Amino acid sequence: MGDKEGIRKPNRLINEKSPYLLQHAYNPVDWYPWGEEAFQAAKKADKPIFLSIGYSTCHWCHVMERESFEDGDVAKLMNDTFIPIMVDREERPDIDAVYMEVCQAMSQNCGWPLNVIMTSDKRPLYVTSYLPKSSRFGMHGMIELTEQIRDAWKEYRKDLEEGADKIVAALSRKAAHTGMAELDSVALKMAYMHIMQMYDSRHGGFGTAPKFPTPHLLGFLLRYWKRYGDKNALDMVEKTLTEMRNGGIFDQIGFGFHRYSTDGQWLVPHFEKMLYDQALIALAYADAYQATGDSFYRDTLEEVYRFVGMELTAPNGAFYSAIDADSEGIEGKFYFWSSDEIEKALGPERGALAKKEFDVQKDGNFVGSGEAAPSGLNVLHVAKAHARQSKELDAIRKILFENREKRIRPSRDEKILVDWNGLMIAALARGSVALGDKRLMMMAKRAASFIVDTMMTDGHIWHLYNDGVSKVQGMLDDYAFMIFGLVELYEASFDTEYLKVALKLNDTVINEFWDKEGLGFYMQAHDSERLFIRKKTARDGAIPSGNSIEMLNLIRLSHLTGNTKLMSFVSGIESAFYEDIMRAPAGFAQLLMALDYRIGPSYEIVVAQGEDQEKVQTLIGSMNAAFVPNKVVLLKDDRTSPDIESLSQYTIGLDPRGGKTVAYVCTDYACKLPTSDEKEMMKELGVG
Repeated sequence: MGDKEGIRKPNRLINEKSPYLLQHAYNPVDWYPWGEEAFQAAKKADKPIFLSIGYSTCHWCHVMERESFEDGDVAKLMNDTFIPIMVDREERPDIDAVYMEVCQAMSQNCGWPLNVIMTSDKRPLYVTSYLPKSSRFGMHGMIELTEQIRDAWKEYRKDLEEGADKIVAALSRKAAHTGMAELDSVALKMAYMHIMQMYDSRHGGFGTAPKFPTPHLLGFLLRYWKRYGDKNALDMVEKTLTEMRNGGIFDQIGFGFHRYSTDGQWLVPHFEKMLYDQALIALAYADAYQATGDSFYRDTLEEVYRFVGMELTAPNGAFYSAIDADSEGIEGKFYFWSSDEIEKALGPERGALAKKEFDVQKDGNFVGSGEAAPSGLNVLHVAKAHARQSKELDAIRKILFENREKRIRPSRDEKILVDWNGLMIAALARGSVALGDKRLMMMAKRAASFIVDTMMTDGHIWHLYNDGVSKVQGMLDDYAFMIFGLVELYEASFDTEYLKVALKLNDTVINEFWDKEGLGFYMQAHDSERLFIRKKTARDGAIPSGNSIEMLNLIRLSHLTGNTKLMSFVSGIESAFYEDIMRAPAGFAQLLMALDYRIGPSYEIVVAQGEDQEKVQTLIGSMNAAFVPNKVVLLKDDRTSPDIESLSQYTIGLDPRGGKTVAYVCTDYACKLPTSDEKEMMKELGVG
């Protein structure tokens, strides 16, 4: 940004802290941040608003900035026609969600940057995604669109505003609609059939290009396999996880997953690395490792955590948001290798092995965008016929990593988002349980401590922390995902403080987000900023919805505490989204994981520690090694018994027997006879 500072005058975004907004602070476009100043300016000038929503690691956002927002002529036209507003979707997912729904309802090409023409009272007139500077190949250009809106605003304004009213009315009716029915196993079977139809049996994954990891589909399939013993469900998971790890979507040198594959075979990724992807994919690998015991999943899991520890962990212990796709203005440049670079870094012998192992071609192993032939560059991926791991391959990776570190690195978005951190805390805690690695639990604890101490006050949380400041009122995802992380962390550490905080946050969710008339949870709290509709959804996107995660939270907290009143909210979520789910159940895989839990069988296990303290680890270790997703585990020992009995009254009297450590396996709070035999305990859990 230094070059811009010497040439251009900053706009209003210079006072913001968002990395994305600061990227645009020296555009000649007279950007406003989202806020009342901008809306009043639009009213006073009697202009429509041009709202652009993006995020700091968004490739096409960078492209549109270079083509249009940094162009003086385009900027003058925009400034004359609009009041321009820039929003970071990661700062304000609520704003993004509302206008993305408008885009989808208008059957537009939807993605980021998301560009909205709207009135000063926030009603949408037109929505689209990336626009080139000038029209080409049938695609509207920024110049032409601005000129058309300018003329229409003068000549056909009434028609424009009537169209906006119709959009608002239609979306308001949709938001108010609710079904009134309870889901059952039919929804699970329907979703499974739909997922099978989407499955790519050749390359794994679902659908064609672009291909996303969709880890929530994998989690659902594992639970379907667990329930029905359908090996095909497990095979789909294993094929997908193997192909992803071996593909170019996984950074073979520095580890971590890129955002998605631009092709159907996982070779050429969109090179962003998002925190939420690492978290959600890690959850899938942890589940797969427990389900199969395959060390390949363990190794991949450890690599993802190593990447997060090295690249996305802040000094305060919380986790940064993302790493950009671009470096030096070129997407993926940091990650590409030529054949000559490989040989120069490794020498002839190791170079030959690396080329064979990672499918490095002299002419390049992919065709870049707009190119007719391979570019001479390679995306490293594991050739399928070769061994997964070896000491020699580890040595090669280390050398290539050290060489790559000399390149200009992509930028990192260092804001801390509570919702994404909650997912990463959950992933680390579950990984700690699955791998028996307490270091992962300590990473999760550090992040949780920062958020609880810095971003939470009296049961309320802020959405983001950046440059020493916490801001933006917490939304449903922030609460739901953080509760998810805290519950996972309780079961990894058995520290009751995490359970207490989770319960406190859950009270806030119920009191401030629940729709008492239509049921389900709103995305925003009752006292938050109002847009033209109040968003409420349970459909999965790149990340699961807050309603889906919160449904699982409510079930688990009910089983942990014995508070059956929480289950009434579970019923309400099912009723609110019943019709949407039954129309397209595969789009609600995360919610269906919660449904699988609610249908049961599910278990509450209370481990009561006696004099033989080592027996605790034997019993808990046996549970942790197996895939039993629909369970909660509580530990009663000298330290935790008073808290546990206060929080979970059904545990009163579930004590050691004859001084011995025992486990009580309960279903619906009805407990079987205690046992100190781990094999008997696992049999009661339906394993072994």
